[in-house]
Amino acid sequence: MRELEENGNIKLLEAEPSSLNEFKCALQDSFRVAAEADFGRPLDEPIPSDEDIEKSFNTTGAVIYWIMADGHRVGGAVVVIDQLSGRNSLSFFFIATSQQSRGLGLKAWKAIEKEFPLTKVWETVTPYFEKRNIHFYVNRCGFKIVEFYNKYRPDPHQDSRRTHDEGNDEEMFRFEKIMDNAGGKREV
Repeated sequence: MRELEENGNIKLLEAEPSSLNEFKCALQDSFRVAAEADFGRPLDEPIPSDEDIEKSFNTTGAVIYWIMADGHRVGGAVVVIDQLSGRNSLSFFFIATSQQSRGLGLKAWKAIEKEFPLTKVWETVTPYFEKRNIHFYVNRCGFKIVEFYNKYRPDPHQDSRRTHDEGNDEEMFRFEKIMDNAGGKREV
């Protein structure tokens, strides 16, 4: 495990392959709470799917971090780094439900930005119903909503046959944060 620089009481710790099943379960547990609240019922399947998480783990340029606070795992992130283009993406980001509303997410995000100071653009997506995520990315982290994926404009990165076969018209917002190359700070 490679431990990265501390940001406040937050550290990023590269996940060991032996901890990826734990990571997946923690991620799904965190996402499940919000999805069940929105749908008003327990989910039949984990969200996101095992397949989607494993695909992100195996993407070229993927780095998987445990987010640590005071020596304890409080969340995680999967980032995909493209050193040639400088366009990096945040595939998954979560803070455990029991640890939310303590400012840990923003500190963790700042630690990620600091770790990749040559990033030109950060990109991520979140479901339309995740109001907390939308607030977090736009109002706290400085992202802008740049696209809305829906049945009329599907996400080009998703398997459209799978989405439509399952009757799942996923509505997602795509966000971007444009950075300047000097130290990873946001352009004004």
